[in-house]
Amino acid sequence: MATINDVAVKAGVSTATVSRALNGKSTVDPALVARVLEAAAELGYQPNGPARNLRRQETAVLALIISDVENPFFTSIARGVEDVAHTVGYSVVLCNSDENPDKERRYIDVAIQERVAGVVLSPTGTATNVDLLAARGTPVVAVDRPLPEATDMVLVDTRHAAKEATAHLIAQGYERVGCITGPPGIRTADDRLAGYRDAMRAAKRRSSAKVVRRTGYRADGARQATTELLTQDERPDALLVANSTMAIGVLDALSGLGLRPGKDIGVVAFDDAPWTPLVSPPLSVVSQPAYEIGRIAAELLLARIADTTREPTTTTLNATLITRGSSRR
Repeated sequence: MATINDVAVKAGVSTATVSRALNGKSTVDPALVARVLEAAAELGYQPNGPARNLRRQETAVLALIISDVENPFFTSIARGVEDVAHTVGYSVVLCNSDENPDKERRYIDVAIQERVAGVVLSPTGTATNVDLLAARGTPVVAVDRPLPEATDMVLVDTRHAAKEATAHLIAQGYERVGCITGPPGIRTADDRLAGYRDAMRAAKRRSSAKVVRRTGYRADGARQATTELLTQDERPDALLVANSTMAIGVLDALSGLGLRPGKDIGVVAFDDAPWTPLVSPPLSVVSQPAYEIGRIAAELLLARIADTTREPTTTTLNATLITRGSSRR
């Protein structure tokens, strides 16, 4: 069993520095933190989490409350959180809110009852309330979607990404670009629609409500929305789709209508799920750095656990447009 001394020797630092680095102290240089984490991982060092948290009457457990466990975007976030937490001796409990505010609130209550050390949360919407966590002093980091409260957040600039993806479809020569996005009130859904409209305005194209649909972040809703859009008189010849789960419903609807992406209709969807390059033609995507979101969120949460007086920070990451056969003329 590796000891803290072993980690210190391998990293070339003192045991005090190892302790501060593993506890997320902001006084440690980030380069030293990275060295310590790498040494701890290589040696398989496991801090005594329960003993470390005994005085605070907390468990060495983090709660991760995500919106949809079936969505590969959120499972990648979960992996990022878990990898960082495991390195410093924390366990992670995964909770799936299913985009349901009541279910989300029950999981927040459970996190309080079980005295978790901190919570990483993907809010279901504007109704999300973390006041009880704040009242107890439980640190929270929001991911993917912001919270109105002053707290640490890790987000992606999806409005700009949606604008870029829509501009790509326009540049490919598509005349009537449509958009299928998530429900009103969910920030990512609103931002992606706003980015789509930004691109339409920039290209001096009319953004008609006839080619826009809002539905749940699920395949079934997207399937129905696609069928509605493509069986009307003024149907779109390209679609921006708000996530990969919805893209499954879109592709299914296109198949049922006998339409081939990249030939009969252009398609770009958010999130580079593992299956997206394997379909025919491969799906053009807006790739979000999901693992990085989880990793950074866990590091911020551990730093907040160690020092609750830190000023809240918002980290905004960029997404990357990957063009494939489904959107190229």
